[in-house]
Amino acid sequence: MKVLVPVKRVVDYNVKVRVKSDGTGVDIANVKMSMNPFDEIAIEEAVRLKEKGVVTEIVAVSCGVAQAQDILRTAMAIGADRAILVETPADLDLQPLAVAKLLKALVDKEQPQLVILGKQAIDDDCNQTGQMLAALAGMPQGTFASKVEVAGDKVNVTREVDGGLETVSLSLPAVVTTDLRLNEPRYVTLPNIMKARKKPLETVKPEDLGVNVTPRIKTLKVSEPPKRGAGVKVPDVATLVNKLKTEAKVI
Repeated sequence: MKVLVPVKRVVDYNVKVRVKSDGTGVDIANVKMSMNPFDEIAIEEAVRLKEKGVVTEIVAVSCGVAQAQDILRTAMAIGADRAILVETPADLDLQPLAVAKLLKALVDKEQPQLVILGKQAIDDDCNQTGQMLAALAGMPQGTFASKVEVAGDKVNVTREVDGGLETVSLSLPAVVTTDLRLNEPRYVTLPNIMKARKKPLETVKPEDLGVNVTPRIKTLKVSEPPKRGAGVKVPDVATLVNKLKTEAKVI
């Protein structure tokens, strides 16, 4: 079984992001970048399936700037066998629909039996790419997965819903998006980092795949959320209720 694992290069989750002075977006100059944590979980799950003997090949894919090769090397250090980078210009706003179309083209080319990706990216928090890919490719989907089991020509996905857990059985090929509680990614060792440098990494352009990645949505302005005001102590419940009514206007 071949598994395709899309990964995204994002601002590291430990970094406090800053908005550009002109309000056009987030400032990523000289900021540490890393693999999207949900995608790291997806790679880990694919490697675990390979260790069980279910999966034979793991292909990591990323869409974005040339520097995204770094996270693809990280994916191969975790256990991916090879990688594909769909390189786009640095000034292009690559949106979920465009990414889904690129992944659809790669699914047609690679013919994987399973696509595992993070449920969302921590930079835009869209939570759209997996669902869009499933729709475009006509594949069943299991989102917010907290457990994945492959049984024959089906994959059973236990997913987190508002009321608890739900298990869905999907016919392969299928799309699965990972939640935080699916697994804990392994630590990448230095020997595996060295081995990853020798693994094949293919670079293609969107036009090679016949995909138009022109943005469909325009960002008008990006601004920081308002700073939270200082809290106050109140002497009694009556004063609290009065402040909630007259000042906070929440009741």
